[in-house]
Amino acid sequence: MKNNKSSNIKRQRALISSLIISSLLLFLIVRLIYVMIYKGEEYKEMAKGQWKSQVNVEARRGDIKDRNGTILATSIDVYRVDLDLDAIDIHLEDEEVTIEELAGQLSEASGVPYDEVMKKLNPEDKENRTSTLITGIEKDVADKIRELGIYGVVISISPKRYYPNNNFLAHVLGSVNSDNVGLNGVELEYDSELTGTDGYKIAEVDGSFSELPYQTIQYSSPIDGKDINLTIDENIQLIAEKVAEKGLEEHKATGVGIIVTNPNNGEILAMVNKPDFNPNTPYEDYENFKGETESEKLENMFRNNAISDSFEPGSTFKNITIAAALEEGLVTENDTFYCGGYLQFGSTKIKCWNLTGHGTQTLAEILQNSCNVGFMELGAKLGNAKMKEYIDKFGFGMATGIDLPGETEGIVKSVSDMSEMDLATIAFGQTNTASNIQIIQAFNAIANGGKLIQPHIVREITHDEINGTKVIDEEFKPAIKENVISEETANTVRLFLERTINQGPTLGAFMGEERRVGGKTGTAQKPDLINGGYSPDKYIASIVALYPVEKPEMTIFIKVEDPSTGIYYGGQVATPLAKELLSELFVYMDSQVYKERYTEKDKVVVPEVRGKSIKEAEAILKENNLKIEIESNNSKVVNMAPYPGALVEAGSLVSVNVEDITKDISKIIMPNLVGKTLEEATQILNKIGIKEYKINGEGIVSSQSVIAGKLIDKKTTVKLDLKS
Repeated sequence: MKNNKSSNIKRQRALISSLIISSLLLFLIVRLIYVMIYKGEEYKEMAKGQWKSQVNVEARRGDIKDRNGTILATSIDVYRVDLDLDAIDIHLEDEEVTIEELAGQLSEASGVPYDEVMKKLNPEDKENRTSTLITGIEKDVADKIRELGIYGVVISISPKRYYPNNNFLAHVLGSVNSDNVGLNGVELEYDSELTGTDGYKIAEVDGSFSELPYQTIQYSSPIDGKDINLTIDENIQLIAEKVAEKGLEEHKATGVGIIVTNPNNGEILAMVNKPDFNPNTPYEDYENFKGETESEKLENMFRNNAISDSFEPGSTFKNITIAAALEEGLVTENDTFYCGGYLQFGSTKIKCWNLTGHGTQTLAEILQNSCNVGFMELGAKLGNAKMKEYIDKFGFGMATGIDLPGETEGIVKSVSDMSEMDLATIAFGQTNTASNIQIIQAFNAIANGGKLIQPHIVREITHDEINGTKVIDEEFKPAIKENVISEETANTVRLFLERTINQGPTLGAFMGEERRVGGKTGTAQKPDLINGGYSPDKYIASIVALYPVEKPEMTIFIKVEDPSTGIYYGGQVATPLAKELLSELFVYMDSQVYKERYTEKDKVVVPEVRGKSIKEAEAILKENNLKIEIESNNSKVVNMAPYPGALVEAGSLVSVNVEDITKDISKIIMPNLVGKTLEEATQILNKIGIKEYKINGEGIVSSQSVIAGKLIDKKTTVKLDLKS
């Protein structure tokens, strides 16, 4: 009985044990199924997060260059040092060093004062456990800090914008913030083109998150920003900056502005504002500018006065009045005008600058003598409506559309608000306001024979291919308003301007008989903002000039604000500066360097040669004035750089069968066909391999369905709209 009972107990225990073990095994099986099947993907992703590391690969911001390729703004690699305060606490404990000792080490290596390092290690905000020790340091300083071997000191590369010539062209170039985002100037206006697209790298890491060698799983190359090629000529800008600095100092002025342009295409060859700033260290310069607060001082420092400020232009506007009167047939060169020193409007006398009067004068002489009375008579002949019509035609009271931020439109009286006295003062350059860029744009219409051309600072947007060939992604095409005045009127006014700058019909007094220069000075009174009317001692002296008179290649505008040495007339202040500027420009324009730089190079659309034999490709490229570079022994062309459709300069290099996996053998770049005839457009499309295209209308291509510069498949259908 006892044996049976003992045997039953054993069997029961074995059964219970078996049930427990089976239950445990069943639970583990169920759990394993749950983990592997139901939660498998989630845990897989979690695991990836632990043994993979994704790091952004920062794209390089594009360069800004002058028209000849000189780099004016670029990006360089500098370093920053951040402090992980929790990790540093562990370092202090493990290495048995004091925080004072560690601060001394960091101070000596970095150059940051000891007290400042202590503040970084002991921030007032105890919840913030990271701080930045220093930014913008060179590699040798970063290496010194790295050699300290301090756990919790994080050193990383931080691209920095660098302006090699410091203050040179500062207001045009602008600057960037700490994140490399444009704040002003070209840096802001073309920020989206300059900014590239960051890439990334995914790599395997060990338990301490150190990257394992040769274990990069995925890599996406960054797309660097494009380069901005300005219309600015570095040599002309340098000459203009030197003359502006001289004007600022000699006349103890509050500001000097100079613009040099090509009147035939609107290109700005130089643009200067003095005083200026160093975009490498802008926050060290703002104290020199007016303003009640730091932000006001910064705003005034960054302000590009050439486009953002307007003023009453004074006698430089007389060029517009005389052009309008001639164009309307209201006067001839033989007409005479009498100046007795003033004209009466009710109880108000509006005086000529020559209080005794100029007597009887011809039309050319009222411009030469800058006679206010003569121009008030021209204003009366034109009347309110015609005067306003030509003010509009010459672009006053509206933005020029220059490709820089912060442009002002100026202030222009409407026809209904223009009194008889307003008309009189407007005719000789008071009442309405204009900016420097508006004045030079209007003057350019006289210089080029009657076209109002949009001024611009950017010539091309480009990028460099892997073989070094420069690809033109976009060319600036200025807006042009034709027939503002006739060529005949423009020619007449230019001859008047030549007599004016030479102070009479005998030419050569200004720059010599071989240098046919035309010009007009201006002396503008500044409004008294406190007492009303005009200030008795605040003036703006200016001059506009063109060269050569018969077919101008260059125009200049100089403005000197608040000269305070006792002389303030444009002829006394601005004319000598113009003479010095032109003298140096003539030396440069006579040089072989200038002639080579301003010889326009032909542009070529890269043809499709993929699928052709090497021999065929070489012949096609040679026919299109391009050179070939062969990078492999394939008998046929597999890929090429640049892509077909890219716009390049004649004589550029095209590489075939390049060892670059990013080159898609089915892609082409859509060229710009706007402005082409139908025959020209279809030839280009056939040349780059686009067979599918639709044509709407007749005449010249006015728009295209695919934007120029876009990377597209060869099978894309392109639609072209044509207008007569």
